[in-house]
Amino acid sequence: MLLRPGLLKGTVVLLAGAGGPSDGIRGVVGGRAAELGAAVLELDQVRGEEDAVEQAVAITLDSSPGPLGTLVVEGGECFEQALTQTGDGLDALRGTLDGSWNVVRAVANRAFIPAPDGGKIVLVAPAPAAGGEPDPGRDGTRAGLENMARTLSIEWARHAIRLTALLPAPGVRTVDVADLALFLASPAGDYYSGCRFDVGSGTPVGGPPVRALPSGP
Repeated sequence: MLLRPGLLKGTVVLLAGAGGPSDGIRGVVGGRAAELGAAVLELDQVRGEEDAVEQAVAITLDSSPGPLGTLVVEGGECFEQALTQTGDGLDALRGTLDGSWNVVRAVANRAFIPAPDGGKIVLVAPAPAAGGEPDPGRDGTRAGLENMARTLSIEWARHAIRLTALLPAPGVRTVDVADLALFLASPAGDYYSGCRFDVGSGTPVGGPPVRALPSGP
């Protein structure tokens, strides 16, 4: 079994989103992570001002039972909530990308950059529009989160921070997205950075896996 019992024992996983339903991707990731032995932290502060996000990250990490291993940002949850509230896909795009960046930066600065072993960041994008119809808000959010993972994987490689983006395909099962996120949180995820995973096809996009460089001057 790929995700064997105890695989994540002794690790800490932080799930960041907008407070979506427990049966959404974040809820399933949290439940599966706990089953695999991880300590799970939750942060519902992705969409917010930079200072508020930094404060929420600090409070959450101060309660951690150990060093943080993986941050999972549920961008799809943030996008859907923003779209419901505003009805504007482009506004939801801006809010999701800004909020995701605020959380990623705050967590990296506080937990990963100071750590000798760095850490992992998994960005989960919203699903595409039903029927494959063009949707500037959704499509832009998916592309933006992928670009964030690719760009930061290069900029932060010297800190041993590995970033990946998960882009769910239409109709993909929630548990499949969750299991891939936790695979990347496991030791096997050490070999992936700067990759996009089209979840549902089983194929990482962007060339061969790249192992992040060790910390150094």
